[in-house]
Amino acid sequence: MAEPVTSPATSGSGSIRSVLIANRGEIALRIIRACKELGIKSVLAYSEADADSLPVKLADQAVCIGPARVNSSYRNAHAVVGAALAYRVDAIHPGYGFLSENADFAAMCEQEGVTFVGPASDVISRMGDKIEAKIIARRAGVPTVPGSVGAISEYAEALAVASDVGYPLLIKAAAGGGGRGMRVVQAAETLEKDLQEIMSEAEVAFGDPSVYIERYLTDIRHIEIQVVSDGETVLHLGERDCTAQRRNQKLVEESPSPVLDAELRQGLAGAAVALCREVGYTNAGTVEFVFDNIERTYYFIEMNTRIQVEHPVSEMVSGIDLIKLQLQIAGGVPLELRQDDVVIRGHAIECRINAEDPDRDFAPNPGTIARFRAPGGFGVRLDTHIETGYVIPPFYDSMVGKLICWGQNRDEAIARTLRALEELEVEGIVTTAPLHARIVSSERFRSGDFNTAFVAELLATTSNPTT
Repeated sequence: MAEPVTSPATSGSGSIRSVLIANRGEIALRIIRACKELGIKSVLAYSEADADSLPVKLADQAVCIGPARVNSSYRNAHAVVGAALAYRVDAIHPGYGFLSENADFAAMCEQEGVTFVGPASDVISRMGDKIEAKIIARRAGVPTVPGSVGAISEYAEALAVASDVGYPLLIKAAAGGGGRGMRVVQAAETLEKDLQEIMSEAEVAFGDPSVYIERYLTDIRHIEIQVVSDGETVLHLGERDCTAQRRNQKLVEESPSPVLDAELRQGLAGAAVALCREVGYTNAGTVEFVFDNIERTYYFIEMNTRIQVEHPVSEMVSGIDLIKLQLQIAGGVPLELRQDDVVIRGHAIECRINAEDPDRDFAPNPGTIARFRAPGGFGVRLDTHIETGYVIPPFYDSMVGKLICWGQNRDEAIARTLRALEELEVEGIVTTAPLHARIVSSERFRSGDFNTAFVAELLATTSNPTT
């Protein structure tokens, strides 16, 4: 496991003395712990459904901001900012999901004089619009998937792009994300119908009918670069390979990627840094790429202007605490790390463990944790908020924990992951832990030679155990 990186920047929190944490679950707990180590007072904003959760117990203070439904609590920007003002905190950390990439929320924080732990609202807005982000990437010299430069609103425009790009192609909602708002078009005969349908869906789902068109790449990997910037210095912490997915939802992430050579690795990292400089990015973020297995080239697809679920993978191989850096940068502490200080050591694998039943099409499985045993040992980390007796509410994302294992090399990381999954016990609910064991132990995963269709193919050819 990479040794923690120490520098003067890791010893203070700058202007931030108190933080409202506008999130729940394991990420809320992760932020609370970082705050405690930095001497920052943590105030947790929670919903009625999370009143008995571990983050509520461990925060310095906790305030209920509304009922269980997210639009009345965790996505209620006025309630969150109101709590921040009432408790007179210096900053708000949004975690991931909920309000973390909401430009209006970030602007509201700015207007009220509360520091938003993340990039500026205008940067969130620009990078959240996938069409604008693509234009910025091209301006920075970052390769993008061949396709339309701007928004497509008429069939004639779509037909012209399709003639240039060829089929199959992909129509994507400019405001989409998380695997939503996409449609593959196989032939010209369905282009007009598919275009109108995805524009209507985008309007309903995101309040924005804007779409763009790209070449549909069929044999790809998903590789992303972790970046952090104080507005002057931009660092990257290497790549994460997130290719093991189901329906565009990440299941297993690892670092380094098993398919990159030194030249490709350097190119990806350089592209991510160039994009950050072009847009004036501050704080932690992730630049996402697709990697074409056939052509062995990469294309920018989007930037996540927040901390990612899979950030511990980068922490394990770099020894750098990203949450602390987020808080310090937000507090005005400049980065004293330089790129040469960032050394990637060994290999890390993360399994996102959800309370879902693979035998029932991954239906959520909320309920009471009758018994919980966490795995341990060298190189094993479990980020979770669950404990014996905890009741998983039905209102939120079904993730109950992230198992992250480090090894001196990929083989050792795989072996340690399988050992840790075997040690993990969660009784009272069904989880996806057995599925993760099947993924990581499969010959295809071990070989490193797979693409984003790998998990679907594995599920189609093998049975799903429920124990």
